[in-house]
Amino acid sequence: MIMIDDKLVSDELFEKKFVCDLGACKGACCVEGESGAPLEESELDLLEEIIDEVKPYMREEGIKAINKSGLYEVDTDGEYVTPLVKGKECAYVSFDKNGTAKCSIERAYRDGKIDFPKPISCHLYPIRITELKDFTALNFHHWPICRPAHSCGAKLDVKVYRFLKEPITRKFGKSFFDQLEAADNHLDNQAKTA
Repeated sequence: MIMIDDKLVSDELFEKKFVCDLGACKGACCVEGESGAPLEESELDLLEEIIDEVKPYMREEGIKAINKSGLYEVDTDGEYVTPLVKGKECAYVSFDKNGTAKCSIERAYRDGKIDFPKPISCHLYPIRITELKDFTALNFHHWPICRPAHSCGAKLDVKVYRFLKEPITRKFGKSFFDQLEAADNHLDNQAKTA
C-alpha cells in the first residue's frame, strides 16, 4: 500500500493490467452482482436533475423499475445504489444490437444532453473506494467476469491506474493522478535497481 495525501492506494493499481473489453464481457458488470451500482450521496440530486434527459436512452423495464423503486435504493449494507430490473441488471442499462450492456446515463452524456458522465463508482471500476475515519482507501476489486479486461490490459501493457486516468482525475484531481504516476515511476525504478 502507498499513502498519497490522505489516500491509501493498493499496490495492485500499479501491478495489475486492465483494459475493459466490452466485445468479450458484454458489459457484465452492469448486469451481474447482488445490488445496483454504488452511488455517492452527492449523486442522488444529480439523478433527479438529469433523469428526464436520461429516460429516452433507457429501456421500458428500467423506467418501470425507477418508477417503482425510485431513482436509487438503499442496499442491505445501508449504501445508496442504483435500482435493479427484477434483481438483475441496473435499471439504467440498455443493450445494443449485439447484446452489450450500455449505460443510459453515459449515452446521454456522450450525446451532450447532460454533463454527468455516469456514477463515479462505475467510472472508476475496478477501483473501489472505501471511506475510513482517517483516510480513503483505493483498492482493486477482483471479479471473474473481468478476466477479458485483464487479458486485454496485459496484451496492451496498460496498468489499472493508467486505464482509469479520466475517472481518477474526475474524482481526486489532476495533482493526485500526477502523484500516482510519480509513485509508479519510483516503484519501477526501484524494481530495476533491485
